[in-house]
Amino acid sequence: MTALEKEKIFTLLKTFSDWNLGYSSPDFQENVQFQDDVIQEERIVPVKEPSSVEIKNIDPLSQEEQGSFVSPKPLTLDTLKQRIEKCHNCVLSQHRLNVVPGEGVSTPLVLVIGEGPGEEEDKTGRPFVGKAGQLLDKMLNAIYLDRNKNCYIANIVKCRPPMNRTPMPDEAGACSVFLQTQIRILKPKMILALGRTAIQNLLQTDNGINAVRGKLLDYNGIPVVATYHPSALLRDESLKRLAWSDLKFFAGHLKSLAPDYMK
Repeated sequence: MTALEKEKIFTLLKTFSDWNLGYSSPDFQENVQFQDDVIQEERIVPVKEPSSVEIKNIDPLSQEEQGSFVSPKPLTLDTLKQRIEKCHNCVLSQHRLNVVPGEGVSTPLVLVIGEGPGEEEDKTGRPFVGKAGQLLDKMLNAIYLDRNKNCYIANIVKCRPPMNRTPMPDEAGACSVFLQTQIRILKPKMILALGRTAIQNLLQTDNGINAVRGKLLDYNGIPVVATYHPSALLRDESLKRLAWSDLKFFAGHLKSLAPDYMK
């Protein structure tokens, strides 16, 4: 390895460490001098091509089935939760107390998607249980929805970001397969996305919440409506009128898909 290659790796690791800690890492010294390695002749060993019997279909969420010729079992919410608990695909797993996969009924009319767990959610392993969660329950009840009866609540990321900050793109990307799998398992009639982070990551758009709220959007054939995150409503009560308009629009379309749901 050349000195330049070593320096690039050193700089990358130091930058990541500084970002993770929030200050300059004491583990990385300044003005480190690197030298080229002495290149020695290596014997090239040909790589054996895998035979057709060695190639098999593996569940993208797990590598546990490698070495086995047994087809992976269909995923359920319980088995998905177990895989989320074992996940260490991003830095958020390093400081979590609990993963927060989601909560609700197994055959929901509506899937509610938020941003990520907060402090209370990290402690309990349940989504939306703090002040924002209490407001969310009131919002849902106002249009005859309930996490214990006809909804499932999940987040873009399943572990709490430090200081409740917005999830980084790589963190949201690492968790995206879990949310996509939840949607395939739950098969909701509609999706309610709460806030900018939720709608941008769900639909892979750069549009802000004001540009998409109150409109009928689409995720792989499932109608989607976006509105403000309950935390935003707690910070700015003037947004509650707009959020109520979004909820009424959402409920009107849901009623066209499930006419008896309000009963």
